[in-house]
Amino acid sequence: QVQLVESGGGLVQPGGSLRLSCAASGILFSTYSMGWYRQAPGKQRELVATITNSGNTNYADSVKGRFTISRDNAKNTVYLQMNSLKPEDTAVYYCNAHRIFAYWGQGTQVTVSS
Repeated sequence: QVQLVESGGGLVQPGGSLRLSCAASGILFSTYSMGWYRQAPGKQRELVATITNSGNTNYADSVKGRFTISRDNAKNTVYLQMNSLKPEDTAVYYCNAHRIFAYWGQGTQVTVSS
């Protein structure tokens, strides 16, 4: 049974930082591409960042220079370090694992507000 469990969301002021974590089980983690997506109220889910099994990264233009995705294969965990957060970053953030099939976590809420 595949499980992706996100953590680290919360309420933060504009300009602040958060680090999201996603712990995976039930998959051979090191062989999967991992990603973070987000969905704001009334909007479609969008890609935030991805990291391949070999460590290549890709970012949405809106987060380049502010967010960093990384992975620890020994811990079966992918991270999203979010700096200089803006109110428009407010969304539910979802972890994704993809190889042949795609798996999703349950999401963690990030709210950026003063």
